[in-house]
Amino acid sequence: MRPLRNPFIQSALAWLLAQWMQFCFATIRWTHENQAVAEQVWAQGGGVLCVFWHSRIGLAPASWPLERAQPAKGLISLSADGEFIAKAVALQGFPAVRGSSANKDKIDRAKGGSQALRDGLKQLKIGALAVTPDGPRGPANTMAEGLPLMAKLSKAPALFIGLSCNPAIRLNSWDRAVLPLPFGKGAIVWDRADFPEGADMAAVVADWTARMNAVEARADAITGLKP
Repeated sequence: MRPLRNPFIQSALAWLLAQWMQFCFATIRWTHENQAVAEQVWAQGGGVLCVFWHSRIGLAPASWPLERAQPAKGLISLSADGEFIAKAVALQGFPAVRGSSANKDKIDRAKGGSQALRDGLKQLKIGALAVTPDGPRGPANTMAEGLPLMAKLSKAPALFIGLSCNPAIRLNSWDRAVLPLPFGKGAIVWDRADFPEGADMAAVVADWTARMNAVEARADAITGLKP
C-alpha cells in the first residue's frame, strides 16, 4: 500500500509539511512586485481566481494574506496525492474544493470535474478560488480551458501569481515542483486579467498562458532560481 493512501500517515505528513512551509515563509526575505494589483482585488472583495502553475503550489499560501484578502479555497484533485496536498494547505487556512479542471475539452469527464466546476463557481460568489491550470497531471505550464471558462461564467477577475524562492528543493515530478527552504530569497509577482467579452477561448488561453509564464519568469529572475 502506498504510504499516502494510509490516512494516518497522510495526516501526519501533511501536518509536518504545513509546519515546514510556515517556518520557511516566515524566514524568507520576500520581494513583492506589482502588489497594487492584488491590493485592489483584495479591497474590492468578491470573487477572484488565484492562478499559479502547479509547480509553485508549495509556495502559494505565502501570496494570500488571510487577514485582509478574501477567504480562499483551493481546487485540488481527487487523487491520494491531492488529498495529501489538500490537508497541508487546509492547515494553513485554505480548505479545498476537490476535483480537476485539467481536461481541456471534456471537463465533465475529468475527475470530479462537473462537481468541482459547480462548487468553484459557488465559491467565486463569495471569495477566492485558487487554481493550477496545468494540474493535476500537466503538461507543465500548459493551460486547460477550465480556468478561463470559470472566469467567463463567474465574471470574476483572474489574478496571476508568479512565485519563486531560492534556495529551494526541486522535486523529480512531472512539474519539477518547488518546495521552499528557509532563510533564502523569495518573490511574488502579480498580474490581473478579466475574460474579454466575446473573446475566442483559444485566444484567451494563449494570452493567459503567456502572462502566467511572464510573472513566474519574473519571480525566478528576482530570486535567481534556475529553470
